[in-house]
Amino acid sequence: MNEKEYLTQEKFDEFTQELIDLKGKRRKEVAENLEYAKSLGDLSENAEYHEARDMQATIEDRIIKLESLLKNAVIVSSQHATGAVNVGSVVTVKKDGKEFVYTIVGSEEADVTSNKISIRSPFGQAILGKKKGEHFMYSAPNGELSYTVVDVK
Repeated sequence: MNEKEYLTQEKFDEFTQELIDLKGKRRKEVAENLEYAKSLGDLSENAEYHEARDMQATIEDRIIKLESLLKNAVIVSSQHATGAVNVGSVVTVKKDGKEFVYTIVGSEEADVTSNKISIRSPFGQAILGKKKGEHFMYSAPNGELSYTVVDVK
């Protein structure tokens, strides 16, 4: 995965802290659990041992993912002098007379329930580079949707 991942400074810091915790405290906890489980004897029928090994694999997978993500991260700022929509922009759009406010984010931060839309989503791709007053359309599962950009911050 050498594709750029767009992150806010806040999310970058959050992932960095998670990586520190996983490499330090969580790895140590799993190692201790493995040692305890080994002390119980027969590993073939030892549920604690198998559970600790599964947890170790999960943690190591997450560490690898976070290291790659942080290595390829591009920190974005919500301050854009151009007025064009980009990662980090807070956009107000209008559709059918109703206004909606979304924050355009990298895929790792996307959360529809918090109105954080991925730059890689069809909506994100369609609005990228648009400025206040511009119209744009994109194909959604239920057909073509048309919006107008009301504001870009």
